[in-house]
Amino acid sequence: MTIRTTNLALAAAVAAASLMSVGAGAQTANTDKERCYGISMAGKNDCAATGNNSCAGQAKADYDAKAWKYVAKGSCMNMEVTLKDGMKRKGTLTPM
Repeated sequence: MTIRTTNLALAAAVAAASLMSVGAGAQTANTDKERCYGISMAGKNDCAATGNNSCAGQAKADYDAKAWKYVAKGSCMNMEVTLKDGMKRKGTLTPM
């Protein structure tokens, strides 16, 4: 093996290892969070609004009842938003 080939192999191994640790960290970070439906602003959802979009940042309306956002575990039901008609609504752990 030449020095260049060895360096390339080493660089690839380091890159692969760092990607694995990033993935593991992302999974761990979400264990202390929960999905909270109905509280995200348009374009600020973390994922899915069934029938409207497929993932993050695609909600077209503020407080879409089917779009969710990650929040600290246990805090969703205490979050309150004011809808356009002035009504207030709390977040929920399931789509509305």
